[in-house]
Amino acid sequence: MSGLGTVYRKEVRENLRDRRSLFNSVLLGPILFPILFIGLAYFASSKQQEDAEKVLEVPVVGTQYAPNLVGFLEQQGVIIKAAPEDPEASVKSQEVQVIIRIPEKFAEQWKAGRPAVIELIADPSRRESSIPMRRVEGLLNAYGAQIGQLRLQLRGVSPTIRSPIMIKDVDLSTPQSRGMLVMIMLPYVLMITAFTGGMHLAIDSTAGEKERKSLEPLLINPVPRWQIMLGKMSATATYAFASLFLTLVAFRFAFPFLPVGALGVDLNLSAAAMGNILLAVGPVVILAAAMLTTLAALAKSLREAQSYMGLVFMIPMIPSLIFMVNPMKPETWMMAIPMFSQNLLIGEFVRGESVSALWLAMSMGSTLLIGFGFAAVAATLFNRPRIVFSN
Repeated sequence: MSGLGTVYRKEVRENLRDRRSLFNSVLLGPILFPILFIGLAYFASSKQQEDAEKVLEVPVVGTQYAPNLVGFLEQQGVIIKAAPEDPEASVKSQEVQVIIRIPEKFAEQWKAGRPAVIELIADPSRRESSIPMRRVEGLLNAYGAQIGQLRLQLRGVSPTIRSPIMIKDVDLSTPQSRGMLVMIMLPYVLMITAFTGGMHLAIDSTAGEKERKSLEPLLINPVPRWQIMLGKMSATATYAFASLFLTLVAFRFAFPFLPVGALGVDLNLSAAAMGNILLAVGPVVILAAAMLTTLAALAKSLREAQSYMGLVFMIPMIPSLIFMVNPMKPETWMMAIPMFSQNLLIGEFVRGESVSALWLAMSMGSTLLIGFGFAAVAATLFNRPRIVFSN
């Protein structure tokens, strides 16, 4: 096995000398991802707070039909503006975000004690309209509830009769478990890092060496070719794991700076959670290294290898995107699906939940099994002269 160690040290040293590649593959992710994450969080938080505190300016059509309602809105700090000639066109062109229209029959319905219709003209498909819409709806509902209580009191009926059921929320979440709502992107980032961390080394040590004609002298040495392949794959996995570890550490120090104090969440990743995450994602690093080495060995040039890598990155992205749009309850059978199970386990570790040894063993075992399969394929490719000397 001395040949394996020699190849491993050779690949690690050569890539350490290439400072630009070292930065791009190992250090760029740990630096860029936390900064990007914090920047987006600050921007979203400040924008949401600004929209929530901004004085509402609402055009109202038919103010003469509901003067009391208009007075209530003004008491709540709403600035009532004159309505445009074509309210629908104004909303569609984004001149205004929301318009209240009071029909002529409002007063008649009001006096008859029937529900009086008020039209709220807005475009819910535009995200910038969501907060003004909710604020206006909240004010209108508050006014309706206030008038409803007064009507009941005038009839000698207690307002509590309108609420025969009182719902009391029993919140079983913890500040740590609520933190996963903020760290929803963490599994996605870690899965991508497991692949990108060793990508450059995998390409350069196989397709790059074939293109530079430096792989042939290496294969002439009296060392089994599977050891050469395993040495290159081990170096790729080392770089990927280093990038994964640094990314996790960077997020550990970046999370406390996120503007989430009002949400009551705990974003401190404990040492135990970090260790468990590395243990669960470690097999993905091996799988990624074996897969990247196999595809790079099949490529005839650096450009062809890079084109393969673009397709490979879709593999870790799919499970993460599925969970972001459709959260699922972890089941035992899911632990047998590589990368799918790691996304689930990361969420459980971040929330501070206990994970059974069976789940962890199934996740690691299934991922390593496929990783070793790709490694066997790569070893077979290194024994095929037509593949190795394709240039």
